[in-house]
Amino acid sequence: MSGVILRFRIMAIWAGVMSLLLWFGYMPAKYLVPSESFYKSFIWIPILHGFTYPIYLLAALHLAIAQRKSLFSTALFLLSGTLPIASFWIERQVKNGSKL
Repeated sequence: MSGVILRFRIMAIWAGVMSLLLWFGYMPAKYLVPSESFYKSFIWIPILHGFTYPIYLLAALHLAIAQRKSLFSTALFLLSGTLPIASFWIERQVKNGSKL
């Protein structure tokens, strides 16, 4: 079980960091900075986020199945990757072993 938890924790932190970069780095640069060349230098952020988010979903689903979580908890695990702070929170809950 520890391998499943470790994979989920790594991917939850990764998803949180990438979401923070996407929400507070790339998106403001795209919509608030008039220079197109400036935000194009950050184009790697949404591309990398788009490629790695499905890996987070698989890790979260694997953990939910391995721990025999309810449908609500599984949905909570999967949706927590959409908000940057939520993925950090759920990773901390998994590390502390609290019931969700």
